[in-house]
Amino acid sequence: MAPVLTSPLVSTQWLADHLGADELVVLDASVHTAGVGLETTWRTARDSYEQRGHVPGARYADLVEAFSTPDAALPFTRPGAERFESAAGELGVTNTSTVVVYDDSVGEWAARLWWIFRSFGFDSVAVLDGGFTKWRDEGRPVRVGALRSTPGAAEASDDTSPVFLAGEERPLWADHDRVLRAVSGEQPASLVFAAPESALGAEHPPIVPGSTPIAVGSIVDPTTNAYLRGAALEQAFASVLDADEIVTYCGVGSAACVDALALTVLGHDRVQVYDGSLLDWWRREPEAVAS
Repeated sequence: MAPVLTSPLVSTQWLADHLGADELVVLDASVHTAGVGLETTWRTARDSYEQRGHVPGARYADLVEAFSTPDAALPFTRPGAERFESAAGELGVTNTSTVVVYDDSVGEWAARLWWIFRSFGFDSVAVLDGGFTKWRDEGRPVRVGALRSTPGAAEASDDTSPVFLAGEERPLWADHDRVLRAVSGEQPASLVFAAPESALGAEHPPIVPGSTPIAVGSIVDPTTNAYLRGAALEQAFASVLDADEIVTYCGVGSAACVDALALTVLGHDRVQVYDGSLLDWWRREPEAVAS
């Protein structure tokens, strides 16, 4: 039987206690970046996963391509249902799995993959609180090298039915039009900017008007990468918690998912992530780029 989750976050101790459990799938969703602002580039962290190590038994989940739409106009555009099913199934995920996701940064990539799973109706998924940094710093076991095999759909059985089926996509994503309606007041929502200003570079176009900056660094403990809890987390979001709807965004839609996860922990159930985030906003709002 798969381990049961009671929160969107699991501790390093919880994962250590359940490693090797039936139907537990652990995914390393790390992505490495270079540059800032419009000069940012992204690359898969598979080499780091293999050469620098990972949680034993973890499989590498490629957010750059497998869990995105590579031919889309913007990086990290969320995948469609068929692509998501294929990517998850190739990593051994089934509809009865419990999935734990982590990354080697401050959790933005793990949170994005968590949000993608939830958006397709899969709720048995959690983020490792503190990620690989906390796991490693606590002296927990680390495995180097690639897994010998990854259980995919073809290996699961001789049955021709899919090993994993996505549910109907939930309204967990905002688009440009939704953000415009929030800006104009036609459909009110609190707009939360989750990226630190430093990530945008010294000179950059304006962020979305009326936004409240709540950067990842204000909701994650810098020494452990673990999320703040209780009153400290509530205080970080005090200015928006009473909003009926909240839309989070960042540069491309990764850090935005950290804020979305934190809001979910706080019990807010009407949160959307602006897919494409500022890269989409800037390309659609030429007057903002020109100003």
